[in-house]
Amino acid sequence: MSEQDQLSHDLLVRVLELRNTNYDLKEFEMPVDQMNGIHTDLADLPLAVPLDSVKHYEDYIARLHQIPRVLDQTTAVLRAGMKDKLMPVRFLLEKVPVQCQGIIDANPFLLPTKKYPADISAEDQKRLTQEITDAINTDVLPAYRKFADFVRTDYAPQGRTTLAVTSLPDGEKRYQNDIYGRTTTHMTADEIHQIGLREIDRIQAEMTVIAKKQGFADLAAFRASLKNNPKYIPTSAEQILDGYRHYIAQMEPKLPELFTLLPKSPVTVEAIPAFQSADATHYQTGTPDGKRPGRVVVATSDFAHRTTILDEATAYHEGIPGHHMQLSVAQQLTGLPKFRTHGLGFSAYTEGWALYAEQLGKEVGFYQDPVSDYGRLSSELFRAVRLVVDTGIHSKNWSRQQVVDFFRKSGAIDEPLIQSETDRYIAWPAQALSYKLGQLKFRELRDRAEKELGPKFDIRAFHDEMIDGGTLPLDMLDAHTNRWIAAQKAK
Repeated sequence: MSEQDQLSHDLLVRVLELRNTNYDLKEFEMPVDQMNGIHTDLADLPLAVPLDSVKHYEDYIARLHQIPRVLDQTTAVLRAGMKDKLMPVRFLLEKVPVQCQGIIDANPFLLPTKKYPADISAEDQKRLTQEITDAINTDVLPAYRKFADFVRTDYAPQGRTTLAVTSLPDGEKRYQNDIYGRTTTHMTADEIHQIGLREIDRIQAEMTVIAKKQGFADLAAFRASLKNNPKYIPTSAEQILDGYRHYIAQMEPKLPELFTLLPKSPVTVEAIPAFQSADATHYQTGTPDGKRPGRVVVATSDFAHRTTILDEATAYHEGIPGHHMQLSVAQQLTGLPKFRTHGLGFSAYTEGWALYAEQLGKEVGFYQDPVSDYGRLSSELFRAVRLVVDTGIHSKNWSRQQVVDFFRKSGAIDEPLIQSETDRYIAWPAQALSYKLGQLKFRELRDRAEKELGPKFDIRAFHDEMIDGGTLPLDMLDAHTNRWIAAQKAK
């Protein structure tokens, strides 16, 4: 086999082994929580399918008619989880019916009727609008009400009251499997916890340097000055979105300094819908042909209690050169099996890359405002804190209040984010570990390449190599990089 074919083979085996273990643990019996679920996935349908012809509109209508079946099937899976005592946390499940009501009130399913392509006739527009409206009223909204009632009255009351995933059947094995699946490492929870504590100390030392350069006695005094500084408190949701657009736009012309592989598809910025306000800022992949752009979807709710200090770093993380860069380039790759170009769920790679990408803004001359650079470090600190609190919840039996207190003491993020993030780690064990551990691996590989190649090291060639193989587990990325370094030496 060629190197790429061998890598594809080993990668597919790894994926199937992970999926088999997940199946044995019946992870599929817990498909709904306040972070993820079919109820919010379906609400994104109008933005996730092509709507550029009568045929595509008719396909959309056909999908709407199937929503009751999908929600009924999900209900059957949830009932199986109840029977097997595989239940998410109760107070988080209680948020799901509220989300469903928010979707019903917002009715995003009507969006395709608001604007039609110019080549669809007025007669067809009228017919399609009526059919969409009928499908929503007859099938979609009643199905959502039925699903919400089931979660509210039958499912959520049976939710577990212990936060740790280790309280479920096969709990220790389950959390260790979560760690392996999300970080692609065999680290123990305690090893990860200790890395988090060390990283917190290192990052806070760098932040203290900035604080003292700004004339403050210590980091605490600098933070206190920022807390109520109106310059960094948004006055509207639109101001937050405009900031993201500005940072992404200024990064685009700098990409050729860092890469030769460039994304062909555009990226847009939009607000998270109100019914998903518990969600965090995230990225939604576009289509390989660029017809549907990648989307940076931004948390803007309760804006008056947010800060814009982290927004520059987050824009690079979610947009370019972070998620949009890596995932869009992956979709463009040729000569690889499709499963390697459309994401495999190895979040240590995807999230590690995005966190690594935040520092690239500094390397091309951004973060000119020292407070914005402090925000970059805050973003990194945020991910280091995650190593401590995720393992704290699921391995050391921390209470929710312990997590909140640890976050507040760290000063990494604002209060609305502390609350939603704490609930996220409870619902999604080990996923939050992937960011920092992945970033540390990318930094390690770059340091190794720079040291071994010396004057032969080319940052653009290195970055191309990091993203031209699709999503990889960290150990496979390590071996892949070693082979690249050897090939560069031989030139």
